[in-house]
Amino acid sequence: MPESQGHLRRSIGLVSGIVFVISAVIGTGVFKKVAPMSAELQSPGLVLAAWLLAGMISLAGTLSNAEVASMLVDSGGEYVYFRTIYNRFFAFLLGWTNFAVIRTASIASISYVFAQSLGSLITLPATPESLSSIHLFGLQPLDNLSVKLVAIGLVLILTLLNARGLKMGETISRILTVAMISTMLVIIVLGLFSATGSWANIEQPSVNFDADKMSGGTLASALALACLSAFWAYEGWNNLGYIGGEIRNPQRNLPWALTIGTLIIMTIYLLMNFVYFYVLPIDDIIAVHQSKNGIAAVVAVKHFLGNGGGLVISLLILVTTFNCTSSTILMASRLFYAMAKDGLFFKTANYIHPVFNTPSKALWIQGFWSSVLILSGTFDQLTDMLIFASFIFYGATTLGVFILRRKMPDVNRPYKVIGYPIVPGLFLIFCAFLVVNTLFTRTTEAMIGLLLMATGLPFYWIWRKRATV
Repeated sequence: MPESQGHLRRSIGLVSGIVFVISAVIGTGVFKKVAPMSAELQSPGLVLAAWLLAGMISLAGTLSNAEVASMLVDSGGEYVYFRTIYNRFFAFLLGWTNFAVIRTASIASISYVFAQSLGSLITLPATPESLSSIHLFGLQPLDNLSVKLVAIGLVLILTLLNARGLKMGETISRILTVAMISTMLVIIVLGLFSATGSWANIEQPSVNFDADKMSGGTLASALALACLSAFWAYEGWNNLGYIGGEIRNPQRNLPWALTIGTLIIMTIYLLMNFVYFYVLPIDDIIAVHQSKNGIAAVVAVKHFLGNGGGLVISLLILVTTFNCTSSTILMASRLFYAMAKDGLFFKTANYIHPVFNTPSKALWIQGFWSSVLILSGTFDQLTDMLIFASFIFYGATTLGVFILRRKMPDVNRPYKVIGYPIVPGLFLIFCAFLVVNTLFTRTTEAMIGLLLMATGLPFYWIWRKRATV
């Protein structure tokens, strides 16, 4: 194993940790997911309840994750946790799935939305039919080429910036997060005091709402499907653990950053979605979903702030997707570095830049694969499987709270999950329900997700021979 020429430095404080949590989570979901959720539930009250429920479940997962993180803090996050709680093989499956699907597909998806949003503000060159019609392995890699090239350009530029030092990525996130939250708060205040707003919109369900149909099991099923959309918007809160080795006083700062960051995100999501429904009847939001060619947040803000408001929200989406892409690139790369350090990933990724003290080669490997996913155009399908794969590992981390309480009872726990064993127990039950329910209701997606996890097996058998003890 080659020696690293630099080393990771503990330079991230509590405020920066909170910023990283927020910047890694708030991307596109808060702007786009209200439309499909409205179509599913047909009631503003139920949609807001779904956002709150998904937020509470995510918070339960965050609190559970925080106890494990405070005990086993190191660069690599859950990979390090699983190596201690379970074994190297399960830790490898987590890391490989994040590389093959979870993190790289997230980077591809969010950067693509950035490119689409930019394309709505400036005209990007159209792709000639001769190129867009080219098929390769059943894919059309050159279709919508200008948007894909912008997305790839964003990934490569942000990879370069984050390879130039943690301080660079931290500065980008801090500036953009302040701008992002400030703009959201302005929109929320202006929306709540808008003359076009009405409490009647909050109270009035869709004209197609059927109270009898939406009772019992039907309501529970619809709420569960709507929560899946909301979970995509909350996805990424656990990324902070990947840079645990670079956080000052991590036993204290890491769990607090996770908790405070998630609470801030929940509050912003609920307020933003409340404003959407306050200024627009739900049927107008459902119409956005049915058109399949718009973003609900843009329509809502345009309604009470005019075309200038539409421009502001479009720029806000650019900022959030830029920020989320940057933070995900920065934090996820530490996971692949930790794997390589153990000999369970591409050997070249076990490298710390001697000047910038970043896992620069892991960053570029991650950037390359994310770019391939962008060109392939398959990232939307992959993100459909994100929640299924993620909650397998979220559940495993939460189960680790119980295992470590028995396995390592005397080890100092700087942070203990609130409401133990009820809070982690409820989250674990939910994870099991979501995974089993997905296996039965979306069998194809679940099987493909498991197959993608299994693609790492040949690599594991090769790499485990040089894995460190």
